[in-house]
Amino acid sequence: SVPIAKQLASIKALRKSSDLEKAFATAALVYNNYADPEGKLSKAETKSLLQSQFWHFIQGQENKPKYKEIISSLDEESENKINFEDFMILLVSLTLMSDLLQEIKNVKTTK
Repeated sequence: SVPIAKQLASIKALRKSSDLEKAFATAALVYNNYADPEGKLSKAETKSLLQSQFWHFIQGQENKPKYKEIISSLDEESENKINFEDFMILLVSLTLMSDLLQEIKNVKTTK
């Protein structure tokens, strides 16, 4: 598998892109690297991806009711798969409840 940084570098349109554009492109590439040929993830694959690629955002969230609800929905026995749109909504939801988000908000932006 080709490293994400190398995949990003291969996209001409991103060569002069902003940090935010690169962040979303990275999320799309990570998703695509895990997704099946139809561009979807099983719930189990989604949970695995979150645990391996989004750990610092979900760490410490285990006792929050909303986190439990999200994870239990991924544990349900179901044929349902997650598309990219649902995956991005999931990432945003987990980010908003993350303790890490508060730390990020507190980062000083001036010298």
